[in-house]
Amino acid sequence: MILSGKEIEKNLGDAIVIEPYDPSQLNPNSYNLCLHDELLVYEEDVLDMKQPNHYKKITLPEEGLVLQTNTLYLGRTKEYTATHRFVPMLEGRSSVGRLGLFVHVTAGFGDVGFEGYWTLEIFCVQPIRIYPHVEICQIYYHAIEGEYEKYTSAKYNHNKGVQPSLMYKDFENTDF
Repeated sequence: MILSGKEIEKNLGDAIVIEPYDPSQLNPNSYNLCLHDELLVYEEDVLDMKQPNHYKKITLPEEGLVLQTNTLYLGRTKEYTATHRFVPMLEGRSSVGRLGLFVHVTAGFGDVGFEGYWTLEIFCVQPIRIYPHVEICQIYYHAIEGEYEKYTSAKYNHNKGVQPSLMYKDFENTDF
């Protein structure tokens, strides 16, 4: 079961946290999230799963930035979210998709207990100008059945900004 917009609003402050929250971004069964003004771009031509990969930070100017094809940009939502008792999911807005802009390559599925900013895996079909603070994606919530354990991994939970891949930690014999 997917929560309606009214159920999302009813659960704010308890099972769902969205900060900042703007009622105008609430939809019939989702909530629009905005793009922050910071992006990361990997600097290596070949990325290595077993190593931290170098990246550079880009600040999106108010006049926008043209994204290039064949480049992965990592962004984040302006909104901080926390979810208890529901499974959060993230999708690009249809208006954004119709411009050939993908906001997540594979990571649209969240975990019960996730708290932080959503890292967006941004990729474009053709060059496109994007702007900071635009409503770029939407979060929606599924009810969860049965017993569960909350997401507690320190790998990405409680993040403070754009998160590059930390997959190299999967190869180490340490806890996150």
